Amino acid sequence: MSMGSIAGGVAAGVAGALGAAVPGTDTLRIEIDGTEMSDLYPDLVGVEVELDDELPGMFRFRIALRQARDGTWSWLDDPRVRAWRPCTVAASAGGSPTEIVSGRITHVRPVFHPDPTQCVLEVWGIDGSVVLDRRDRLRDWPNKKDSDIASEIFREHGLTPEVDDTGVVHEQAVSTVIQRETDWRFLDRLARRNGFGCWVEGSTGHFRRPPAAVEPSALLAVHFGAESNVDRISFEVDALTPVNVAMAQLGRTGKEVVAVVVEASGRKRLGADRPAPGPGLTVLGPAPTTGRVEMTDLCRGLYDHQDWWVTGEGEISAGRAGVVLRPRGAVTVKGVGELFSGVYVLSHVTHAFSAEGYVQRFRVRRNGLRPTGDEDFSGAGSGLAGVLAGVGGAIAGGLG
Repeated sequence: MSMGSIAGGVAAGVAGALGAAVPGTDTLRIEIDGTEMSDLYPDLVGVEVELDDELPGMFRFRIALRQARDGTWSWLDDPRVRAWRPCTVAASAGGSPTEIVSGRITHVRPVFHPDPTQCVLEVWGIDGSVVLDRRDRLRDWPNKKDSDIASEIFREHGLTPEVDDTGVVHEQAVSTVIQRETDWRFLDRLARRNGFGCWVEGSTGHFRRPPAAVEPSALLAVHFGAESNVDRISFEVDALTPVNVAMAQLGRTGKEVVAVVVEASGRKRLGADRPAPGPGLTVLGPAPTTGRVEMTDLCRGLYDHQDWWVTGEGEISAGRAGVVLRPRGAVTVKGVGELFSGVYVLSHVTHAFSAEGYVQRFRVRRNGLRPTGDEDFSGAGSGLAGVLAGVGGAIAGGLG
């Protein structure tokens, strides 16, 4: 498909739906410097927003460049499309668009093709965490908790802190926390040693432990007759992933041996079955922790990360599924057999807009197999009976 027809397709298939949101219609909204870029939509070739629960969010636009008779190019010299401009992308699969990423434009790349109708301007950027990752700093943080440090750094950058208390005060006489990297890399290091996540969402900086349980926001149905709303999905079981985690080191003051081992997660079990013959064992080496509490948090963070031994990846058409997915949320999946049906946590979502429409490519994970009995498989039935009835109906319909 030529660049002109792609841009035209986006204009008709996406930009045409950018006004008032219509139920079941894919919508997109782009703002730069707080102003909606309505004149940009007809020239959009594609938009991608990539969100991950361990990485900063990223966005990328491809804009068709058009050459005027006087030799000038559309968008190329537009002062709105400049590096470091604030940019927000919102999307909807029905209803009002909601923000999916907000950050700064970091790269602008014009690409000139021998065919002038194939010339594009590529614009991409990073979420609000980018402002914390620009300058290495050397400073000490005496007599503070890691959560105090996170709150102070977020406020320095104009962000509202959403922070869980880490409990341990790093007293100057025992161990002062030293920063030798950018604020973002420093916070990421502190988060990992506490078993936390660290991310920026809009004007809020998060430094928090993963929730013990997440309420599913969507029901994804696979080969489930009229309820089907998944384009493709696959799963993988890796029984080598789960491990118990242990570590030992000398106490900072008494020089006694402090040993911990983590053999259970604080998260809710999403599946009834565990891998056999059971988890392995990983022993951590010396780490910058000040005592049993921080050692346990560090080990539990690794245990929880390794406990995701069932993973999946798939794709939905937003208009068909009627949902906008986000990492750290959860979905219920049905129609994939008893073993794989159940609740999954979202770890990655890519929102992609093109002439073909709005699709979401996602990754999910789970710490067990088979339903636990707490799931809501509303639709063709309830509970596991509903899952099996839906599968049976879909198969019978296909055979009939």
